[in-house]
Amino acid sequence: MTSSIPVVDTRPAAGGGLHAVLLDMDGTLVDTEGIWWAAETGVFADLGHVLDEVHKAVVVGGPMARSVGHLMEVTGTTATLAELMVAIDTRFEELIERGAPLMPGARRLLTELAAHGVPTALVSASHRRTIDAMLRTLGAENFAFTLAGDEIARTKPHPDPYLAAAARLGADPAACVVVEDTLTGVASAEAAGCQVVAVPSVVPIEAAPGRTVVTSLDQVNVPFLRSLVGRSVNVDLH
Repeated sequence: MTSSIPVVDTRPAAGGGLHAVLLDMDGTLVDTEGIWWAAETGVFADLGHVLDEVHKAVVVGGPMARSVGHLMEVTGTTATLAELMVAIDTRFEELIERGAPLMPGARRLLTELAAHGVPTALVSASHRRTIDAMLRTLGAENFAFTLAGDEIARTKPHPDPYLAAAARLGADPAACVVVEDTLTGVASAEAAGCQVVAVPSVVPIEAAPGRTVVTSLDQVNVPFLRSLVGRSVNVDLH
């Protein structure tokens, strides 16, 4: 694909091995999936609609337009997509002002990646304003750059975000490891040709060729990530 995103002056080591690690945010590094659901249920409740928990598994991890579109369809609300997206974003930001905890192992992993000089990027379907709010907790210094869902024409589950991130780092997608928590994110990373570490948050994810499933980021470190490049077997560390 062709991307207008400028290339970062961060190059992986020449030759084979791990070129870069590309990290999802919501539900992967930060425990926000429940907060997003609270924001969505709150906004729809204000409009007189009660969201059934069954829809949580449908909307978690997807791009906001798709998630909100689904909730609009099931509720029959007369509010517009644009109105709902702004309202949910605003409610979410109000909620995270109270604090959004990092997932177990997230801080240690970010620190270890930085200590080893592994090029690392944050690739999220969330909008730029949400990412910038979360970077106050995550630390912008831990990432070569961050890519938001509203900064690219097609976000997850399309491969475009991870292809763009790899290109910006000058990395081969096949030598990049993506860490994701949802099927939507996994589909995006796999379509881009990346190795995937799945840490399921809400919906179970099965191991598959090129996909390793773990229960927590506590199981993920730099030697482990390096070992995945070039691996094609499926591994489940549950």
